[in-house]
Amino acid sequence: MENINIAKMTIKDIDQLKEIGIKTFYETFSTSNTEENMQNYLTEGFSNDKLRYELNDENMEFYFAKIEENVIGYLKLNFGASQTELQDDKALEIERIYVLKEFHGKKIGQILYDKAIEVAKQKNADFVWLGVWEKNPRAINFYKKNGFVEFDKHIFKLGEDEQTDIMMKLKLKN
Repeated sequence: MENINIAKMTIKDIDQLKEIGIKTFYETFSTSNTEENMQNYLTEGFSNDKLRYELNDENMEFYFAKIEENVIGYLKLNFGASQTELQDDKALEIERIYVLKEFHGKKIGQILYDKAIEVAKQKNADFVWLGVWEKNPRAINFYKKNGFVEFDKHIFKLGEDEQTDIMMKLKLKN
């Protein structure tokens, strides 16, 4: 496998973030959702205004996975008040780890995940948590393999469709 470079994003990366965000989300979920719900979510979730706000939020960090200059995946982390649910100062949320389908099974997700854990430790987090769609066994197994345990569920709205996310966490400290 070529060298994978993990690079922190800045506001200058907004166009690349939008492109990889839409592409990977669509690849991951389009077969299980209506085109209308997908388009509504993508238009809202990856609007320039929303991405600009998120890239400027000091409690959010985005990282690209790149091979040379090609973006093949990304990671989105939230801390403090920017977490989608718990908003625990001692926690870090992995909101997104997405990798282009053609790079699945090549350990890119693991490299991005390892970056998330490294950041969590730098921030002195007690635990890392995330929500994963109940109908995404690939992702659930990935997190279980990395030591995550289920602790709750929450509803994620994709367009008009209410979907259940399994909330999982990993304790970093005793």
